[in-house]
Amino acid sequence: MTVTAVIPHWNRRDLLSEVLENLRQQRRAFDCVIVVDNGSTDGSAEMAEKAAARVVRMGRNRGFAAAVNAGIAAARTDWIAILNNDVTLEAGWLETILAAAKNDNAWFASGKILRADDPTMIDATFDEVSRAACAWRCGAGRKDARPWNQPRLIRIAPMTAAIFKRALFEEVGPLDESFQSYLEDVDFGIRCACAGRLGIYVPQAVARHIGSATAGEWNKDTVRRIARNQVLLARKHFRAFAVWPTVAGQLLWGLVACRHGRGCSYLRGKLQGLLARPGRLTQAVATPSAKAVIEESERILLELQRQTGFDRYWRAYFWLSRR
Repeated sequence: MTVTAVIPHWNRRDLLSEVLENLRQQRRAFDCVIVVDNGSTDGSAEMAEKAAARVVRMGRNRGFAAAVNAGIAAARTDWIAILNNDVTLEAGWLETILAAAKNDNAWFASGKILRADDPTMIDATFDEVSRAACAWRCGAGRKDARPWNQPRLIRIAPMTAAIFKRALFEEVGPLDESFQSYLEDVDFGIRCACAGRLGIYVPQAVARHIGSATAGEWNKDTVRRIARNQVLLARKHFRAFAVWPTVAGQLLWGLVACRHGRGCSYLRGKLQGLLARPGRLTQAVATPSAKAVIEESERILLELQRQTGFDRYWRAYFWLSRR
């Protein structure tokens, strides 16, 4: 089995240099490394070429989804690993995750991602999504403990560090570029689950992630994009649900944004999502299978919250959504 690493990138040449060096330390080497440069102005593309990576130049910042799609189109291998530019993989990551995916005949796989600044804390594992069109990166901000050390079937792999069969993108389709950045992996996971294509979580495959290294945590543009894409996600997949759970979850998320001083960004994002032109967005109409996928995802989200302790947002959401 051959594997290409696809790294979407925009500026932060220092991070890119570190991740390229890290990939060279894998016990099972990547067959190809593709850096998709979203119009960097700091010499990132030239540095990557000198480091023997293949570079796809986008010319301008077209967002994460478009960069990933360009990398997938350029790859010629059986598997594709999608990696953020601020991720560090343990030396056995690729070897471990690839073997597990092969043994389970999985379509994709994600591993355990720890916080770079505190490796006792979880940064990401797998994603679940609620009827509010709000996703939870399961385990984020929690101590690394037993619930996050159990292999399991998953529907949504966070594209921070995950591997996918190339054939999956040919069957399900590429990432939806109308999302640009944020929640495009959740949309993709829902589409995969609706097609019966599931993945696995491999906790033995460990990576570390700086997180929000390019834009910064609670950056106003990040909040705007997430708020916008929650609306796009709901319009695309959630038409079969009652309105109240979505409204309740979205209002609560707005309160969280306000608490971080990003209320205006939240409102701008919602308005942009509501005014988005019809196009590819409307091609995927909510189906009974999508409803079942999302309901099961919310059930597991609730189960994990109960098992590991409720976040305030999710406690309020589950209380309100069941009124």
